[in-house]
Amino acid sequence: MKNAMTIDVEDYFQVSAFENLVNRESWDAISPRVEKNTHILLDKFAEHDTKATFFTLGWVADKFPQLVREIVSQGHELASHGTHHQRASDQDRQTFKSDVGDAKRLLEDISGVEVVGYRAPSFSFTKQNEWVYDVLAEEGYKYSSSVYPVAHDHYGIPDAPRFKYSTPSGVVEIPLSTLPLFGKNIPISGGGYFRLYPYIVTRWAISKFTISEKQPYIFYLHPWEMDPSQPRMTEASLKSRFRHYLNLNKVDKRLTGLLQDFEWSSMADIYGFNNELSD
Repeated sequence: MKNAMTIDVEDYFQVSAFENLVNRESWDAISPRVEKNTHILLDKFAEHDTKATFFTLGWVADKFPQLVREIVSQGHELASHGTHHQRASDQDRQTFKSDVGDAKRLLEDISGVEVVGYRAPSFSFTKQNEWVYDVLAEEGYKYSSSVYPVAHDHYGIPDAPRFKYSTPSGVVEIPLSTLPLFGKNIPISGGGYFRLYPYIVTRWAISKFTISEKQPYIFYLHPWEMDPSQPRMTEASLKSRFRHYLNLNKVDKRLTGLLQDFEWSSMADIYGFNNELSD
């Protein structure tokens, strides 16, 4: 079975954990590292003949349009991560509409391909903002991968469906992967958990998931997780620093193992969403 390889394209200083330390107005003054780190992922995927979905920030696309074109030219799916990495749960309807609409139009203008997928920063779809699907439908999105069916202090809908489902607006939601253990959904989709769990545990969890659930497994990673030498946010809380910097030096080797041990493709390929030329 092919599993979905997904990348949330954002820079290290744009993560939600640091939003109280680095405001959006200061982003342009910080030396970016996202272009270099995304190229590391592109090279690794090329080496292992892997296609992925790149949920890309509009801010990144605006700064590095050639990077967006390279993602598409190498056969990957281009998808949206919004414009400014603002949580959907912190936006009203009109602000969210502008954020996701502007990002989609910018990505399409730069790449020449239709953008049909969206992932909310920090998986910030909740039971209180279900209107987001109506907005995504209005803006022409076909699917979202913004729900993590787990209990977490910053995100998660523990009782959400664990597998692909259609919303009343027609937009399909594809939740992040979990493994039911001891009466709870255990997060196994990657990111910080990929760095926290020993690789042998991740490999076991993916194998168990695909065999028992007979569903594609969804993995995600950020370009900054390939960058152990990134600047440190020393003023961040101990919890935030632990979550962000844990085992960054092990990600490259673990990702190589993941690409060798399992088969991967993009969300659009696995779930049948077409990325077609807009012209």
